[in-house]
Amino acid sequence: MSDAPRPTNLRLRKKSRVLELEYAEKRYSLSWEYLRVYSPSAEVRGHHPSQAVLQTGKRDVAINDLKPVGHYALQLIFDDGHDSGLYTWDYLYRLCTQESALWQAYLDDLTEAGASRDPDTQVLHFEP
Repeated sequence: MSDAPRPTNLRLRKKSRVLELEYAEKRYSLSWEYLRVYSPSAEVRGHHPSQAVLQTGKRDVAINDLKPVGHYALQLIFDDGHDSGLYTWDYLYRLCTQESALWQAYLDDLTEAGASRDPDTQVLHFEP
């Protein structure tokens, strides 16, 4: 059993493009892009950290639907066809409480890879 709390309320905010999770102590708003690039699926995370696939071009991704999975997780259905990640309550709470550090790590990985959040964009770097 986990120590992470379960949200008391969820709201999919289409205009602001966030999933709002309300807990007894605090409310969090996670962007759809953040949720997509940190999908817990094997397709994204791999079966080992060395197999993780950097997600690029996801700035405009949308969540079309979300479905409860038993009493332990959510399945998010994204408009790019991705729907295989099961976001457990533990994992969602981690995404909430570590958002700043995880988002910065993602941005750093994009920069290092010369990749972009924007679809169909290639970033070129030139040495002075």
